[in-house]
Amino acid sequence: MARSATSAHEPGRDGGLARDWEPIVGSIGPKVRELRQQLGLSLQQLAQQSEVSAAAIHKVERGDMVPTITTLLKLAAALDRPIGHFVEDTTPIGPVASHVPAAGRTALRSAADGVDLAGFSGSADRFRTAGAVATIAPGAQGTGAQRPGEDLMLVLSGTLAVEIAGEHYTLRKGDALHYPTDRPYCWSNPGRSETRAVWISLPGS
Repeated sequence: MARSATSAHEPGRDGGLARDWEPIVGSIGPKVRELRQQLGLSLQQLAQQSEVSAAAIHKVERGDMVPTITTLLKLAAALDRPIGHFVEDTTPIGPVASHVPAAGRTALRSAADGVDLAGFSGSADRFRTAGAVATIAPGAQGTGAQRPGEDLMLVLSGTLAVEIAGEHYTLRKGDALHYPTDRPYCWSNPGRSETRAVWISLPGS
């Protein structure tokens, strides 16, 4: 059984030691939630893998409950992280924002032939959202992997045909499409020239 966050802080009334630990204790929940979301796990899925109830995990993530060592060990094992990851002071050193110059975009691997991806988002260790500029050759096509979350695309030039759960869309320069990725979806470039689009993905919780 885990202790409440309030009881964990009571020793601080007698001195400053507990207050020094409060930021570290308070960061456990956000770290659990961030890792769970990065792995694309629901509360129920993490509960099954860790043998910790979904209700308890939810309370830990919200900061309503400080996990016991046993609970934290189970969560750490399920999230494939050492327990130190959750209790070390990991206050970031450096800029808050991630600046990616145009020349500093990262070449990403695409599952579809005829597609070049240049990533412009920050590190996956810090951010959940991922963005890339896609250059799609004429005739290229692909199918998206169904997963919890959503995608947002904006066509910069050319044409892109997209099918989402049986709905058909033809996007041209300036058109955008925002859709959930837990439905079947596919896309293709039906034109005679390259299509360039901005693609932004957000994993589900």
